[in-house]
Amino acid sequence: MENVLLRLENISVSFDDDLILDNISLEIKDKEFVTLLGPSGCGKTTTLRIIGGFVTPDIGNVYFNGVRMNDVPPYKRPVNTIFQKYALFPHLNVFENVAFGLRIKKLPEKEIKQRVNEMLALVNLSGFSTRNITSLSGGQQQRVAIARALAVKPKILLLDEPLGALDLKLRKDMQVELKTIQQQLDITFIYVTHDQEEALSMSDTIVVMDNGCIQQVGTPIDIYNEPKNAFIADFIGESNIVDAVMKEDFLVSFTGHNFKCLDKGFGENEPVDAVIRPEDIKLVPPNEGMLSGIVTQVTFRGVHYDTIVDLRGFKWLIQTTDYYPAGTNIGLVLDPDDIHIMKKSEYSGKFGDYSSYSDEIEELSENIEEEL
Repeated sequence: MENVLLRLENISVSFDDDLILDNISLEIKDKEFVTLLGPSGCGKTTTLRIIGGFVTPDIGNVYFNGVRMNDVPPYKRPVNTIFQKYALFPHLNVFENVAFGLRIKKLPEKEIKQRVNEMLALVNLSGFSTRNITSLSGGQQQRVAIARALAVKPKILLLDEPLGALDLKLRKDMQVELKTIQQQLDITFIYVTHDQEEALSMSDTIVVMDNGCIQQVGTPIDIYNEPKNAFIADFIGESNIVDAVMKEDFLVSFTGHNFKCLDKGFGENEPVDAVIRPEDIKLVPPNEGMLSGIVTQVTFRGVHYDTIVDLRGFKWLIQTTDYYPAGTNIGLVLDPDDIHIMKKSEYSGKFGDYSSYSDEIEELSENIEEEL
């Protein structure tokens, strides 16, 4: 419980008989950057709204510093929220937008001016005080929204997909800026996104959610390297996930071969899922490989090639800087630390085979064209 600023205890919420959150519990420490990550409809925004006081849980409790806050309205909670739509006031200039919450609190004018100028400097908008909101770019409006939210000195800043409307380069720049601001101010950020890269690059702790449940909580490195089930392994980055059998401690069997691994504590001959990240697989001549297959597709990604290899009808994704054209017979080498073993779950068998890779690429291209 030490340094725990926020605690959600057995929270459940339903809307129109649809269960949105299913008995979730979570502790968030002071001065931590926490990201709620998951696909659309997983419950992450509802969780954020419960923390902010915009939604009251049907069951369970919300505690700030050990004090129950279920019935405390949003304006009395030690939080502020930034939404994807920044909700800035178009009739007020930059200064007055940032000063809005401070005027509500009836602070002295001198203190308001000092605080607004500090916040504008923090978000690199010094000199923009008199600008009209409608004259600003999307990234500048984003910074004004951040400055306004931080001006009232919340203990927790809630951010609901705030970078979603920005272009890719600006989004990456703002990721760095948000993390820097959080570290400079030493306050807690709770950030909602469905973007895995955002979560991995910004967070101290990631909370992976699906179907109204928390699937795993951990550091970005833990979540990536030690996923608890096939959903997490597939959602966080790319993964080859194969049916396997744990023969004994440190020995697993899949694709007709036994492999040494670093996992233990499973039952003898227990069915499991084996995860192998595409970047961990070494490609060698067929006679030197532990496994061998045929290259069926190659896609250039700039820093590497996405290479699809057919192994007994199961399509593996390998990321390599070497080019192997379609039709090449190739060998695969796996070291013990390349293989991660997970218990079977409701997600087993749903992810990890790249037979549909070309369909996914085509669908992604169509979506990008629609956005453009």
